[in-house]
Amino acid sequence: MTQHDSPDFRSRTRRELLRDTAGGFASASLAGLFGSSWLANRAQASSHRFAADQLARAAKAKSVIFLFMYGGPSQVDTFDYKPELYKHDGKTIDVPTFGRQGKRKGGRIVGPKWRFRPYGQSGKMVSDLFPYLGTCVDDIAFLHSMYAESPIHGSALLNMNCGRLLSGYPSLGSWINYGLGSANDDLPGYVVMLDETGGPINGAKNWTNGFMPASLQGVQVRTEGVPILDLAPPEDLSGRRQRLLLDHLAEENALHAEERPGNPELAARSAQFELAYRMQSEAPEAVELENESEATKAMYGLDHAQTRTFGRKCLMARRLVERGVRFIQVYSGGGHDDDNWDAHGDLVKNHTYHAGRTDRPIAALLKDLKQRGLLDETLVVWGGEFGRQPTAEYEEGTGRDHNSWGFTMWMAGGGVKGGISVGSTDELGAKAVQNRFHVKRLHATILHLMGLDPNGLSFPFNGLDQRLVGVEPVQPIADVLA
Repeated sequence: MTQHDSPDFRSRTRRELLRDTAGGFASASLAGLFGSSWLANRAQASSHRFAADQLARAAKAKSVIFLFMYGGPSQVDTFDYKPELYKHDGKTIDVPTFGRQGKRKGGRIVGPKWRFRPYGQSGKMVSDLFPYLGTCVDDIAFLHSMYAESPIHGSALLNMNCGRLLSGYPSLGSWINYGLGSANDDLPGYVVMLDETGGPINGAKNWTNGFMPASLQGVQVRTEGVPILDLAPPEDLSGRRQRLLLDHLAEENALHAEERPGNPELAARSAQFELAYRMQSEAPEAVELENESEATKAMYGLDHAQTRTFGRKCLMARRLVERGVRFIQVYSGGGHDDDNWDAHGDLVKNHTYHAGRTDRPIAALLKDLKQRGLLDETLVVWGGEFGRQPTAEYEEGTGRDHNSWGFTMWMAGGGVKGGISVGSTDELGAKAVQNRFHVKRLHATILHLMGLDPNGLSFPFNGLDQRLVGVEPVQPIADVLA
């Protein structure tokens, strides 16, 4: 008989359950007390292939900037050049698709609405939607054969961010900070910047710490006003009084050091106040753009209304990378409908708007990182939760349905080969057919480039050693590794 079958277990009251499980709250405090270095050492110990010193040597990147194009940009209108689509524009063709409308046998082809031109020494064909990014193709590795399991926004977002279709699992940024620890104890190790129209479907589940300590969840940073909400002290608490209170808590903690194993909340309270105090002075400076040169701000498009908002996010991302933040996720698009890349209606209107807001700032980010010597140690990732179909969704119009069978993402910097394209979809861009890469392969590649073993990095939960990539071994995408 197991404990779950015993009469005692079935007859417990809610009060008894809370009493017996309350010890977990002390564990949460202990995680904050021990700090990120303890978590990192624990994560490194769980890796079967790397010791701590080997991890440091293997790492190509120190930070990740994930540029998330929420809603699903169309691969055949951006970076996946398909000449056949132009020829068949308006024709009804037998091409199987799978989107929010379910599985279909065929449909009316919507030819690309922009011209593609060759760029760089690699001659990479890029849509006229991205003239600025076109000048960066020799630093970019394009993944044209990505695929995922779900064509529905909610589950696809969780899959891309957390490696699962269901909620409750830690996000990619949490795994990286768990494995490596913080490089700057005065700033969050994991930062999220949302679109001004709002957050994506599922909200904070996309940057959750899941079953890991709360210190590993993503922290929202705003580009306007107070950068981190609820961080500033009460108005009646002066700087001197803050310092005195901090000193008092530190002394109290030292006096009760011997009691810490039995009373972890005492030490955790001091440690948490210490972190908040440091962030109060550090966070505003990290996102302050006034000290940037006018040339730099113009390069990011801060002098134009169309690019100003996303340009500020990209420039802030560069500043956070300089200060050791491990993982930064920047969202383009929020809310619903045409507030993001979800082009079900007027494809031209939708993609012209969103590409116009992001093209110049993203190119500026890549060039700025490169000229500062930071691109080699910063991994930049671009993409959405899925792509779009080559056929029209409705009887009329240019809108495209979701497509998880084949889409494009790209990576740059941080140990990635530049000027290459890997994998391919079919001649119409409907389905990945050559060197197909599941989302897990992308996650494995990111972890590997950060010096972490994707198949060894684990966290114990529910009796299992949980991993971002799941139970089965998953290999990085070797073709993009420099």
